[in-house]
Amino acid sequence: MKFKKRKDSFGDSTINVPFFVPDISRDDKIAIRDALNSLLLTAGPILSKFEKNFSDFVNSRYAIGVSNATSALHLSLKSLGIGIGDEVIVPNITFVATANAVLLAGATPVIVDVNDDLNISVKSIENNLSKKTKAIIPVHLAGKICDIEQICKIAHKKNIFVIEDCAHGIGAFRKNNHVGTFGDIGCFSFYPTKNITTIEGGMIITKSKKISEYIRSARNHGITKTLTQRYSHGLPWDYDIIEPGFNYRLDEIRSALGISQLKRIKKLNQKRKNACMYYNKKLNNIDGIQIPNYSSNDSSYHLYILRIQDNFGISRNDLFKKLLKLGIRTSVHYKPLHEFSAIKKLANISKNLEKSKLLYHEILSLPLYPQITKKEQDLVIKALISHKHH
Repeated sequence: MKFKKRKDSFGDSTINVPFFVPDISRDDKIAIRDALNSLLLTAGPILSKFEKNFSDFVNSRYAIGVSNATSALHLSLKSLGIGIGDEVIVPNITFVATANAVLLAGATPVIVDVNDDLNISVKSIENNLSKKTKAIIPVHLAGKICDIEQICKIAHKKNIFVIEDCAHGIGAFRKNNHVGTFGDIGCFSFYPTKNITTIEGGMIITKSKKISEYIRSARNHGITKTLTQRYSHGLPWDYDIIEPGFNYRLDEIRSALGISQLKRIKKLNQKRKNACMYYNKKLNNIDGIQIPNYSSNDSSYHLYILRIQDNFGISRNDLFKKLLKLGIRTSVHYKPLHEFSAIKKLANISKNLEKSKLLYHEILSLPLYPQITKKEQDLVIKALISHKHH
C-alpha cells in the first residue's frame, strides 16, 4: 500500500511526517459558519456557552474566555494585584509567554530549575523564595501534571498565590481534579497546536468570585457593564471604568469552534495517548534514548518528548537535521528562558539551573497529533533507530 503523504504546514513537499496537523472536523466548520450568521460577533451568547461548557468540563466555578493564554496569565496576575516590586517564580523550561506575562504586569520573573520530567522543581522553588515572592506559575509541561499539591502546600504556608499555566494541560486530571483547579487560577491555551483549538484563544478558571469579576471587566477595557447590559436598558454609553483594562476578548466565531472541539476532547486526547504509548513501546529499549515516563495517567499527552543522551552516538541537533532530511519534522520544547537576552536583562535567574541546562541539549519532540497513523509513526521510529551509532 502506498504511503499517503500529508500536507506540510509550511508548504514543504519534502516533508513525509509533519510535526503537527490540526484536527478540524466538518462539525467545526458548520459551527463557525453558523456563528458567522449571528448578528452579535463578539461578547455574545456563544462565548457564554463556551465558558459554561468549559467550567463544567474542568469542574470550576468560573471560566472566563480571553484572547490567548498570555492574556490569561497577564489578567490573572493583575487580578491578584501583582506588579512593580513583586517577584513571581517561573520554570526555566517553558514557552517565553509565561515570563512575558510577569513582565507585562510590571513584576519580576524569578527563573528556577526543573526536574527530569521537565516540570518545575519544588526544591528550586524553595531555594528561590524571598520576601518579594507573590506568586508561583507552575507549568504542566507537555501535559504532564507537575508536583502541584506540593507547590500549593508551600504557597499556602508562605501566603503566596499559585497561577497554573495549563496551556498544555486540557484534559489532564489527577484524582478527578482537573489541572487549573489546584491553585488560585488556571490559564489555558487554544492555539492551533493545542489539544483543542479556537485558532487563537484562551480561558481562565477560578473559584473566586472577586477574581472572576475583575477579569470579566478587565478583558473588556475595564468597562463595568457587559455589551448586553449596556444595550438592554438605559443609555448604552453610560458605563464606568473603575480602573483601566485591556482588549483581551474572545469572539463568537472562535467560541463556536471551541464548543465544537470541546465535545471531542476525550476522544482527541485518547488518540494522542495511543500514539504516545506506541512510540514508548517501540523506542523502549534503545540505548541512548530516554522515553517519557507515563506510569501514571495524569497527562493530556500534549507533546512526546524524548531525551537523546550521549551514548546514542549522535547529538540532538545532528539528529534533528538528519530527520528533517528524511522528511520528518521534529522540534524542541523549549529553549530555556535564561538563554534569551530580554530575560537575562529583566529577570532574576537562579544560580542553579543545572537540570534545565542539561535537558536543553537532550530533548527532542517527535511528531504527534490525533490523526497520526502507525505508518507515519513507523517512519519516525525507523529513522531514529537507523541513526543510532552502534
